Amino acid sequence: MRLTATPELDAFRKRVREFIAEHAPGVKAHAGVRAPEPDLVPRIRAWTAKLYAAGLLGIDWPAEYGGRPDAHPLEPFIVAEEIARARTWPPIGAGTLAAAALIEFGAEEQQAQFLPLIRTAEHVWCQLFSEPEAGSDLAALRTKARRDGDEFVVDGQKVWTTNGQHADMGYLLARTDPDAAKHRGITAFALDMRSAGVDIRPLREITGSTDFNEVFLTGVRIPAGNVIGEVNGGWRVAMSSLGRERSGVAARGVELFAALKDLLGLAGPLTDAAIRQQIGELATRVRVNAAMVGLARSRMLRGSEQPADAAMGKVFFSELNHDLVELGVRLQGVDGLLVEGDPEVIGGGWWQDARLYSRAYTIAGGANEILRTQIAERGLGLPREPA
Repeated sequence: MRLTATPELDAFRKRVREFIAEHAPGVKAHAGVRAPEPDLVPRIRAWTAKLYAAGLLGIDWPAEYGGRPDAHPLEPFIVAEEIARARTWPPIGAGTLAAAALIEFGAEEQQAQFLPLIRTAEHVWCQLFSEPEAGSDLAALRTKARRDGDEFVVDGQKVWTTNGQHADMGYLLARTDPDAAKHRGITAFALDMRSAGVDIRPLREITGSTDFNEVFLTGVRIPAGNVIGEVNGGWRVAMSSLGRERSGVAARGVELFAALKDLLGLAGPLTDAAIRQQIGELATRVRVNAAMVGLARSRMLRGSEQPADAAMGKVFFSELNHDLVELGVRLQGVDGLLVEGDPEVIGGGWWQDARLYSRAYTIAGGANEILRTQIAERGLGLPREPA
């Protein structure tokens, strides 16, 4: 299927660009999926609310909650691309992920309670999935939730929780049946992050920022009415909501093209044959990444997505991004040792920060080593390795 833009989509893209130019909260200084400084959060909340109010977010939501059922399915991709092209802030947190779970599996009362607050950005959500012993192997999670009357009592630890320090609500997975098989006995919850027993501890990363958090849950009480879907049916809820989050892939492709353009500026006249060859290879891979994104969109539109599409796209992007920003630092020579804050650093230190952060992309969303196994088994049909 050819993804040729229609006049209607071109007009929509123009409207999105104009809206971003008028309302965006400024340039996002750092690469990657990052948490903002606390003083910027109110501006990002206001920006997010404007995007929803303008019909540019939540496009595929039910009409009664602001969605537009007649919208073209590529509109969310266009919005994500244009936000990335403007190098401004996307909405922070896991509100899109939580909304997908609530729309498909949540009770009507839950939808009425939570969806409007996501649209107004009064609620920033975080994703409470990963644990110290359950990252790429999410089904190994150990956080427990036991029923106590009309509540569940939760004990456990989560980690790598992006924007946890800013979150009002958490999309939580916990084990409610410890005797069930690995992928069973897990339940999804909506957790008020201000609940007693929730301890959020920001993690200082090699970049110097605190994008991720550890979250300790000690005797945390969650109303039974905050179960999303069925008790012990949380694995299905999580996998479905994760599968619906596709627009971020489009944004990352735009970011690669922008970084490639900046890389050419760093390189200057390409008189060195070795550098010219490296940049040529990276430029080719950036275009291959765009082709892979286009193929995935085409399959999405005709309902023929392949089990390994997301894994292949993530592995390819993350390793390409690492190689691109690494070359950007090397091209600076000894100036590549400078960092953000030094008056002589190139590009405000963006390249150095992006280089340090690039490893996060190879782990987030499933370590590349694990995803390669998924590609082999689900995409190529290769046999599982004997236990």
